[in-house]
Amino acid sequence: MALVLNEEQNMLKDAAKDFCTNNTPISQLRKLRDERSELGFDQATWKQMVDLGWAGICIPEEYGGLGFGFTGMGVVLEECGRTLAASPLLATAGLGAGCILHGGSDEQKRELLPQVAAGELLLALALEEAPHHQPYGTATKVEASGSGVKVTGSKKFVIDGHVADKLIVVARSSGEPGDPEGLSLVLVDRTAAGVSVTRTIMADSRNAANIAFEGAEGQLIGAMGEGAAALDKALDIGRILLAAEMLGGVQECFERTVEYLKVREQFGVPIGSFQGLKHRAAQMFCEVELSKSVVLEALAALDDDSDEVAELSSLAKTRLNDTYNLVSSEGVQMHGGIGMTDEYEIGFFMKRSRVAEHALGNSAFHRDRYGVIQGY
Repeated sequence: MALVLNEEQNMLKDAAKDFCTNNTPISQLRKLRDERSELGFDQATWKQMVDLGWAGICIPEEYGGLGFGFTGMGVVLEECGRTLAASPLLATAGLGAGCILHGGSDEQKRELLPQVAAGELLLALALEEAPHHQPYGTATKVEASGSGVKVTGSKKFVIDGHVADKLIVVARSSGEPGDPEGLSLVLVDRTAAGVSVTRTIMADSRNAANIAFEGAEGQLIGAMGEGAAALDKALDIGRILLAAEMLGGVQECFERTVEYLKVREQFGVPIGSFQGLKHRAAQMFCEVELSKSVVLEALAALDDDSDEVAELSSLAKTRLNDTYNLVSSEGVQMHGGIGMTDEYEIGFFMKRSRVAEHALGNSAFHRDRYGVIQGY
């Protein structure tokens, strides 16, 4: 597996970098935060992303997408991570589309995926019910009701849940929390009767929501009680794409820190000349380079539909959790007192790292999962 981008992927990366630099600077996120934006993202910017085809990068051409592959989406999200661009791209085109692509009927794919690619439909995966990531920990119930199903229960930390047009709810028709058997994926309108959405603004100023379901009517994605396999595949897509976004944040944070070490002077010399700071910068550089390789390998595995996707997704998420935590913490510390102020943008990366670190599984979860997959 060649861990390099091809010509088309490099062109897409350059175009995404140019777009994000000019249209989604960190000042945009600051403005959304300060104005307490109702959406949590800029609608005009999202339309531009859709017009560029980003929402359809991972969707096959037969369903109205570009069929450009996950590596293409990965390089786009990497550039979004550099500027901390807020958008529904990961929740809708990654997690949501992944559930439909791997779990939906051909009719559902033909109906929903073209809407996603055209930016006409926003999706959110309603999974978590506990403080920590537990993919099979669902207690929310689903039962047959007429021609559809009804969902009762509650979900936490639903990424972009308050802006989604439709929610993909993980619910249980049999078994106990912790069992993969008996899980179903249910498509529920966010505005349907029995759905109560409470927006929660995270530390990184991004969107999430707590959602309660009281007999809310929905439509099954796939067969009743057989949603675990599709959920696993969608989550691995989400984890790898999130790792790609985190990689962009890691690189930007590292580069800003190194640049500051070159210009900040103490005792008449740049602080980057101090041996202790050189060592710490060298350690960060090594971790960043390792992270690049891990993410690219995971993206390529998705494109190749490799048997190693599950373990590579956990490897990538663990590596980026740890690297983003390290680099953002060091960045704030090396900037000194000003790094702790809201005036400087370096602190935005630390906040994003902490939220992204726990989304879709922290390092403890993925180290355990990786060990289980390896047979330990």
